[in-house]
Amino acid sequence: MREIKFYKNQSGKSPVEAFLNSLSAKQAQKVIWTLKLIAELETVPKQYFKKLTNTDDIWEVRIQFGGNIFRLLGFIEEEKLIILNHAFQKKTQKTPIKEIKLSEQRKSDYQSRK
Repeated sequence: MREIKFYKNQSGKSPVEAFLNSLSAKQAQKVIWTLKLIAELETVPKQYFKKLTNTDDIWEVRIQFGGNIFRLLGFIEEEKLIILNHAFQKKTQKTPIKEIKLSEQRKSDYQSRK
């Protein structure tokens, strides 16, 4: 079983929690369902959780709800701990580079303050 935590910036705010609070109840329920699946399944299907290529070891939680596509980005620490540090609604085919770079910056910030 994996543990999922949300990154908090230096002032104690979590960008992922802020994003989740902006979703409708049904959208948030689908995100929570997906996170539970990732935490509990030994092998998670790539449609829900996938490592992004050409990144600093960034992983992507993939959620589709109706016509909306949501992504939560983060990294794996100590094998069973997932730190999610960025979330956004995806509107293009590929994950935008600026979203990946922001996740990488937050990963670096997390590791420097740990």
